[in-house]
Amino acid sequence: MKYAIFGDIHANLEAFQAVLEDAAAQECTDRVCVGDIVGYGANPRECIALVQELGCPVVKGNHDEEAVLETSLEGLNPLARQAMEWTRAQLDNDDRAFLKSLKLVRQVRDFTIVHATLDTPGSWTYVTNKFDAMASFSYQFTQLCFYGHTHTPRIYVKGDSVEPLEEMEVRLEMGRKYFINIGSTGQPRDGDWRSSYAIYDADNQEVTIRRIDYDIETAQDKIIDAGLPEMLAHRLSLGK
Repeated sequence: MKYAIFGDIHANLEAFQAVLEDAAAQECTDRVCVGDIVGYGANPRECIALVQELGCPVVKGNHDEEAVLETSLEGLNPLARQAMEWTRAQLDNDDRAFLKSLKLVRQVRDFTIVHATLDTPGSWTYVTNKFDAMASFSYQFTQLCFYGHTHTPRIYVKGDSVEPLEEMEVRLEMGRKYFINIGSTGQPRDGDWRSSYAIYDADNQEVTIRRIDYDIETAQDKIIDAGLPEMLAHRLSLGK
């Protein structure tokens, strides 16, 4: 079996479609989503519908949760607040019910998925270094876990110690655990504007993080046409 694992779509339909097309070309048999389907982009409902159409395992992201709450958005930065106010207004009751139904952590076959961390998944803590990763490894009961949230691909390995890997491809070894950030499909923030997702080849015990071109101009035009802040369109091309 070969899994395409994506997340942080952030309502970027063009990026999402490009990832799915590439996954099909790579002969992936299954799809998995690590959350944040909505937020920032101009196609929240279409992205929700596409995830539902796939019928794939999904976990909840912080933007998915925020989109269905009725609480104040004062704690968010101005860009995120404006985008979330707009997103909340777009969703219908079925969209909200789907997002509310999502779990924070799931096991899929022989691996785990979570949006942020395994130790406190609903606190939306960021894993940005090996010390952050250590806390999640303490709660990881499968050899392999995929996550997102930081929008930056990263592979952490736990053997005698926890270390990040420089390469974006790894063959799983017995006696080691792997905590892998698959990057962002719709809003990369590592300086590379291309969509990011991971392929887990379960038969060969290999994980590869791929970067994919997509129709970024259309995604940017949609953001501007929707009346969302222009910076949300501009930052897509910066990968930040």
